[in-house]
Amino acid sequence: MDFLNQIKGWFKLGRGDHQRKNNKSVISSRLNLLITVVGILLLVLGGRLFYLQVLNGNAYKAEVKRSDTTIQTNNVQRGMIYDSQGRVMVGNQAHQAITYTKGSNVSSAQLYKVANRLGRYVDVSKNRLTDRNKIDYYLANDAHLKRVEKMAHAGNDSVTSNAAYNKSVTYLENHPDKYSLTADQKNKAKIYAAMSGAYSLSTTYIKETGVTSKELAEVGEHLNQIPGVKIGKAWTRNYPQGTDTQSLTGTVSTTKTGLPDDEVNRLLSQGYSRNDSVGRSYLEKQYQSTLAGSKSQTEVTTTGNNVTKSVTKYAGKKGDNLVLTINSKFQQRVQDILKNNYAAAGNAYSTGVYAVVMNPHTGAIYAMAGIDRDPETGKETVDQVGAINHPIVLGSVVKGATVMGGLMSGVITPTNNTLTDHPITLAGTQKSSWFNHSGGANMAVDAPTALEVSSNSYMMQLAMKEAGFNYKEDENLTMSTKAFTKLRYYFNMFGLGTKTGIDLPGETTGFTGPSNKAHIGSALDLSYGNYDAYTVIQLAQYMSTIANGGYKMRPYLVKEVRGTKANGQLGRVESTTQPQVQAKIPATKEDFKLVHEGLYLVTHGTNAYVTAGKMKDIKPSVSGKTGTAETYYKSHSTTTLSFAGYAPSNDPQVVVALSIPGSSNSDGGANMTMARQIFNAYWKMVQSPKKYENSSN
Repeated sequence: MDFLNQIKGWFKLGRGDHQRKNNKSVISSRLNLLITVVGILLLVLGGRLFYLQVLNGNAYKAEVKRSDTTIQTNNVQRGMIYDSQGRVMVGNQAHQAITYTKGSNVSSAQLYKVANRLGRYVDVSKNRLTDRNKIDYYLANDAHLKRVEKMAHAGNDSVTSNAAYNKSVTYLENHPDKYSLTADQKNKAKIYAAMSGAYSLSTTYIKETGVTSKELAEVGEHLNQIPGVKIGKAWTRNYPQGTDTQSLTGTVSTTKTGLPDDEVNRLLSQGYSRNDSVGRSYLEKQYQSTLAGSKSQTEVTTTGNNVTKSVTKYAGKKGDNLVLTINSKFQQRVQDILKNNYAAAGNAYSTGVYAVVMNPHTGAIYAMAGIDRDPETGKETVDQVGAINHPIVLGSVVKGATVMGGLMSGVITPTNNTLTDHPITLAGTQKSSWFNHSGGANMAVDAPTALEVSSNSYMMQLAMKEAGFNYKEDENLTMSTKAFTKLRYYFNMFGLGTKTGIDLPGETTGFTGPSNKAHIGSALDLSYGNYDAYTVIQLAQYMSTIANGGYKMRPYLVKEVRGTKANGQLGRVESTTQPQVQAKIPATKEDFKLVHEGLYLVTHGTNAYVTAGKMKDIKPSVSGKTGTAETYYKSHSTTTLSFAGYAPSNDPQVVVALSIPGSSNSDGGANMTMARQIFNAYWKMVQSPKKYENSSN
């Protein structure tokens, strides 16, 4: 009351009696209103304190002391890749690493603080840093965020905090001059980005390779100041048989590269962190779930921001191992054979050379080799999977499928298959066999001889018969476009022009040329392999189907999936790949016998125009088909040289298929030289030839 009297006394000072009387009632009203408002506020505050401390005090105390139990995950060692002989092709090399386990409910400010402190001791300057990473780090500083929000007009009451942040990010993206980072800050920004990309209670690598002893010592000394950071172990891939195998086995992502951009959303949805190691290509990608293993799981109890208890619930499981059908030593030998003989093919305008060695009865791949070449620069790159994704116009090597199509369609039979090789002349256009351009070498040829001398005329006549076209010299080619359909139907049946289903990502179907009436003449080119383009793996599947008597086998590279013993060696077999018959060719034994005879004559025939007589003396005996296709590189005329064959001729154990697109030396026989050396290497390195050395057709 003394205080109120004093206030009233102030109002009385400096006024006349008359004025004081007039204002007395006004002052009293205002004062009473002020006292009432203050009283109401005190009552509300008292009520709120009563609610918090008396009515719900125990509940809020319990909330503060509440313990959360969650599962923390940690990475495990990736499975390894072995060759068919148990040699490690892709292994793991252990490294000391700096890791970070993200706590639950960790704020950006806390991450920023830990990243800045860790950045004093660890250099990750070689890691990738995007503009968005820089901006996020810059805005993690509260002072920077407020300043940018003001410049971006993002801080008004109608904007949510997330919207305000996004608006600030957009502003900096459009005004990069408004922020900058020093080299030291960029290093810390990379650490901040790695930490931000981790899931709650998951462990990620901050630095997985190249950690120096000084970094280990300084981090270890300050672990209590950088919560979540630990010294751990990481693994990177190594290649005991040479890095060329990466072209086949593929590569994995690292903390530097992060998850593949085209897979990031799918992988994040599966629980991966942004900088987890995953397969990026080929076998590593195809068998990612097998090789990745299972992360360890630790039950973590937290009180507030402190970990009070941790119990290992699952120790994790190292990724399972792949055992391939490939013999790594033989694989390298085939790669060397291609490399050593490539120049002899006249490769100035060539785009590469590819080879596949396959078991015709199971589909197992013994070797897959290749070289990609840039004709502009002459640069050559190991490209072993080019055999599944580089379509090539292969030439006459496909004629075995053409003859099989003629037999299955009934236009020729095993007992009635003789036609006359002569130039095919249609309305001023002439197409002919390589040995009979003028018609001076016209001769009767049956199906085996047509393969022996590689008769284009014979194949074109089969195509016209299948399409129901009655050929007459010099008349227009009014043949139906069903000629394309018929030829491709039988080619596809043997694997040409369709995906083989090999256990590698990225396989292509090849290339199919236009099939309308305007291109009807190309149907004749298609019949002898000079139109559509196929891959070398398709060539191997096609020849295997002929070699084994009509079973189209799916090619495969992974023979087994195996675990790991406690000592690190290969463990028990988890699964075994079973040979898969994709189709049984509806042809008779007599049909196949006729084609087998022709393929034997290709390498052992006595006709003056035999095409692969250079392979006659190979032991065990080889049957097969060569191929030449007229091609161009820009304005330069070139020839694609191919070969596909099997050995032994009377009991096929192995198929070799290869192609050299863009050769400028078609007379050198580089395709046969390569095939010959590959067969010899196979019998020396993969399978003993003793049982088959005296074999013949």
